Amino acid sequence: MKQTDRIRKHWESRGWIVVNLIKTNTNGIADYMVLKDGKTIFVESKEVWDRMSPLQKYRVKQFKAAGFDYYINDIKQ
Repeated sequence: MKQTDRIRKHWESRGWIVVNLIKTNTNGIADYMVLKDGKTIFVESKEVWDRMSPLQKYRVKQFKAAGFDYYINDIKQ
């Protein structure tokens, strides 16, 4: 099973709505936005061999500074 499928199933099994952010007007944004009880969390999926780009690292800092939780492979960074 692919990492993206595991992440989606992880959140859905806990009652979260999972939105796949396939194409947005913001480059470097997380792969998923998960929603539950008025809370929004951004989740980035990375395979074992994959690394975050400098833009993705910037987005993590930007979103955290805006007050959002941001997870990478379900591990809070």
